[in-house]
Amino acid sequence: MAEAPGVIAARERGLDVRIIHPGHVTSLAEAAAACGVPEESVVKTLVVRRGEGDYVLVLVPGDRSLSWKKLRAVLGVNRIALPDSDEAKAATGYARGTISPLGLDLPVVADERIRGREITLGTGLAGTVVAVDADALLASYDPIVADVTDEGR
Repeated sequence: MAEAPGVIAARERGLDVRIIHPGHVTSLAEAAAACGVPEESVVKTLVVRRGEGDYVLVLVPGDRSLSWKKLRAVLGVNRIALPDSDEAKAATGYARGTISPLGLDLPVVADERIRGREITLGTGLAGTVVAVDADALLASYDPIVADVTDEGR
């Protein structure tokens, strides 16, 4: 089995990761249990389009939902959108559900609530995620860290 691109990229960034193969999960609760982390540590990476060919990755805790209003304010734009799955794959090389900042050279916005904990992220390969220290991950990027979510998912 080929190593996931996100695992390779994490190692290249000097990040210590724990590789997890959670199996098929159908809910946040199942994903958290399979990874051995609380639900808020299962981090979703969303691809957001700011403009034509201009994408941003947004890291959202699993127990929260993206606040479009807050994200627009942080990015200083009036319009943003989620691309469809084909466009997201074209922009990242990763299929929806496996998207991660690891291995990509796109701007990153991280919700401030991921700091100070171990989080899990996709790796670009279905069935493989990594657990990583969020602070170390953020230090290896130049992200915008801000309140960009609302309660609930």
